[in-house]
Amino acid sequence: MRKIKNLFVTICCAVILLTAMIGQAKTLIYCSEGSPEGFNPAFYTSNTTFDASSRPIFNRLIEYERGTNKLVPALAESWDISADGMTYTFHLRKGVQFHTTKGFTPTRALNADDVVFTFKRQLDRTHPYHTISNGQYEFFNSMSMPDLLKDIVSKDEYTVQILLTKPNAPMIASLAMDFASIQSAEYADAMLKAGTPQKVDLQPVGTGPFQLVVYQRDAVIRYKAHPDYWAGKAAIDTLIFAITPDASVRYLKLKAGECQIMSFPHPADLAAMKKNKGINLMEKDGLNIGYLAYNTLIPPFDNPKVRKALNMAINKQAILEAVFQGVGKVAKNPIPPTIWSYNDAVTDDVYNPEAARKMLADAGVKDLRTRIWAMPVQRPYNPNAHRMAELIQADWAAIGGKAGIISYEWGEYLKRSKDKERDGAVLLGLTAMNGDPDNFFTVLLGCDGVGGANRANWCYPPFEELIQKARTVSDPAERTRLYEQAQLVFKKQAPWATIAHSMIFEPVRSEVIDYRIDPFGGHIFYGVDLKK
Repeated sequence: MRKIKNLFVTICCAVILLTAMIGQAKTLIYCSEGSPEGFNPAFYTSNTTFDASSRPIFNRLIEYERGTNKLVPALAESWDISADGMTYTFHLRKGVQFHTTKGFTPTRALNADDVVFTFKRQLDRTHPYHTISNGQYEFFNSMSMPDLLKDIVSKDEYTVQILLTKPNAPMIASLAMDFASIQSAEYADAMLKAGTPQKVDLQPVGTGPFQLVVYQRDAVIRYKAHPDYWAGKAAIDTLIFAITPDASVRYLKLKAGECQIMSFPHPADLAAMKKNKGINLMEKDGLNIGYLAYNTLIPPFDNPKVRKALNMAINKQAILEAVFQGVGKVAKNPIPPTIWSYNDAVTDDVYNPEAARKMLADAGVKDLRTRIWAMPVQRPYNPNAHRMAELIQADWAAIGGKAGIISYEWGEYLKRSKDKERDGAVLLGLTAMNGDPDNFFTVLLGCDGVGGANRANWCYPPFEELIQKARTVSDPAERTRLYEQAQLVFKKQAPWATIAHSMIFEPVRSEVIDYRIDPFGGHIFYGVDLKK
């Protein structure tokens, strides 16, 4: 009887201890706006995807200090640039551990082979992983990296050199972007030998602060803290993305404590959030642009006069009031006014329906039939794309045009909208991935982005010459001059209707400690804690 009693006491104590341990564990729940397209950030351009992949799971050689646009060492402790600007030498941090998963146990720490694998996979068309998972390497290609990178070589176990074909002023900032997230060469080799190379993209292994546990599409993503993270284990033990596409539902969950942080609040809810003592509504100027991209390869949008006429028919002030509800600014340039080289001397398209109607007729368009593509998710640069599409639809109807509205699930929307044969104009936007103007000009409007991030499919040599020259110049004043000229060319050719720049709002519950707004539109949870 005494043995049974002692056993009972032992079991009870163990249960109490386990309960106490569970009670001390910290779980942060983030109500996100949509499902990621996948978990290899090199394939995609969406912040929704980067929030779920590159930011929690991976690291880059260089990163931005949390909440700022200041570049800091990450997987590279330091770097050197040759006098001619053609060779970048990175000295890697030692002892950085990759995640251990059910399907893979690393036998070594990060080394130069991982960096070489990451970039060679994207650069070398003969690389065994180049075509795995049908990866498109959209940012890499849009930024002209295949022409810019001559080679990536390992000098020793902890030294890597990136060799360029010509100088490139934005290179360091570019390497802090999500497409440059460093992956495990050892994991890739193991999966290739096992005949399952696609697992590298579906079941990611990185060096980041959190590792993926489970993903249920359109429902939930669960992560656990990486116990051996090189910068120190996260204060949060479990990170959960509760995928909730409706902004109103996200707000209800936030108020009920079902999540501690939510993405992209509806502008109509901001006033109530400010009054709620349990919610801290954070705000910051956004480095973003929301736009409507015409497919310039397809008539009548191949005619800049048609594009200009349609731009003049859009009442952007009405859009600002109805969609952004006063928390945005009308856009006239393809970069936000908070980015250096912004040309404030550019004159915006004047809202003038009668002049637009006449210009359309003079261009030979008498019966315009097209479609407006509306995003299914909220973004900082467009909180309600369907409503915006309805307003543009009505504006074009007023000058005799008929436009249907089309939408798809977010991942499908991004995929289909890249089609060069796409009918109509696409509502999209970008929040800066770095602080360099090149991030907007080259990615969204450069010739290498056609069929990818350049949804206008616009390749205009006078514009291309300016932005490519600006990439090779180190003098900021000269780069500014070139970008200012490029903005004048852009405005005259009108491949987009520039719509708006918005403020960033981040509602977080009062128990959240040290969450910081990312100026580049991301959601970063390493460094965040919760009150007990």
